[in-house]
Amino acid sequence: MAFHVFLIAALLLLPLPAAFSKAVRTQSLLANPLSPDPITQEQQLSLAAPRTNASTLHFRLAHREHFALNATASDLLAHLLARDAARAAALLAAPNNATRPRRRGGFAAPLLSGLPQGSGEYFAQVGVGTPATTALMVLDTGSDVVWLQCAPCRHCYAQSGRVFDPRRSRSYAAVDCVAPICRRLDSAGCDRRRNSCLYQVAYGDGSVTAGDFASETLTFARGARVQRVAIGCGHDNEGLFIAASGLLGLGRGRLSFPSQIARSFGRSFSYCLVDRTSSVRPSSTRSSTVTFGAGAVAAAAGASFTPMGRNPRMATFYYVHLLGFSVGGARVKGVSQSDLRLNPTTGRGGVILDSGTSVTRLARPVYEAVRDAFRAAAVGLRVSPGGFSLFDTCYNLSGRRVVKVPTVSMHLAGGASVALPPENYLIPVDTSGTFCFAMAGTDGGVSIIGNIQQQGFRVVFDGDAQRVGFVPKSC
Repeated sequence: MAFHVFLIAALLLLPLPAAFSKAVRTQSLLANPLSPDPITQEQQLSLAAPRTNASTLHFRLAHREHFALNATASDLLAHLLARDAARAAALLAAPNNATRPRRRGGFAAPLLSGLPQGSGEYFAQVGVGTPATTALMVLDTGSDVVWLQCAPCRHCYAQSGRVFDPRRSRSYAAVDCVAPICRRLDSAGCDRRRNSCLYQVAYGDGSVTAGDFASETLTFARGARVQRVAIGCGHDNEGLFIAASGLLGLGRGRLSFPSQIARSFGRSFSYCLVDRTSSVRPSSTRSSTVTFGAGAVAAAAGASFTPMGRNPRMATFYYVHLLGFSVGGARVKGVSQSDLRLNPTTGRGGVILDSGTSVTRLARPVYEAVRDAFRAAAVGLRVSPGGFSLFDTCYNLSGRRVVKVPTVSMHLAGGASVALPPENYLIPVDTSGTFCFAMAGTDGGVSIIGNIQQQGFRVVFDGDAQRVGFVPKSC
């Protein structure tokens, strides 16, 4: 008997296995599967009154998927992932291409989800011209040129709303071929008969827009007007621009919208993107917004800031210095800085913060380390074999309402840590309760932090101070 007591006491003194030496930090996920019901006309666009003042413009955003009627959530997710793969491939290839460098009160606008078109992008509602024609423009931090489809259309895709006709606008003015702003275009031409500048933008996914380069007035929330904005008036457009009227380029290049308005409003803007399904849920009270000017930084109380990185070979993109991850409260081992570091000589590597890519792509060794750490910490979740699309780590949460899942945090330079809500990394992919880890690996060198991981944060692009901030629960 004494021997048995001694043996039990000795066993209790043995060190525990590493897997049990520290409790895994968890948080609660509401395990709501995708809805089997199609999106109806009643769930279409409904913009709330935006806020504006002399130094700030603030307006709502809509996800692209908000505009597809009679499509189920599963259908939309399949379209979203296909489109997202094309965009990510374009961004991953971008550092191999040459680009031109960038140049320097406020206002804001509502954003709408593009979910109903099977896209991971968000739309801003903008008035173009005088009188203003309403245009839904893709919010894009990964490109510079502001453009929209224009009549007469030689080759245009189907968009939501009326195509802008410059002949009906009193504020439309063609840009001369010799104008300095015409020479800032990567691909400029000249209509010598009219002495007017021509533009063309080709995107890495094969999409193209071409037409006249002009100056026009854009109207935002509560009548806030920005005059003499250089825009592309596209008469020939094709590619993956379904439903949107055009694109509001928010990159760091000299022709981007923030660069054009910098003299009047400063270089800063911010956006807050709600869950891509919020705009199609009647019960949702949150909305996506974008803010330009003084209010963009003023709304950043409590933000975790990290310095903006710069790629001299790709001036458009917003780079951040991602240092690593924590899963379940423990720092993930096996994440090498060499896999995340930007090579300024070749322009390869690094980490881009992008509004238009949905799924975060990480250099494959980094992704595998994070994924394996999540799998090890999520031992209480029932694995769903086979994966889904580009996701290789999925779980069967059918029949469960609230599930405890391991926490996930990103660590950035400057001491910034971004603790992700559970719905930002474990998302439903079907109507039967399958949830997948919403990140993927890439062999393209460049890593991308996508908008699924940004949802619910106000992301502040403080161009004046050259930093990026994240404010949680700020929509």
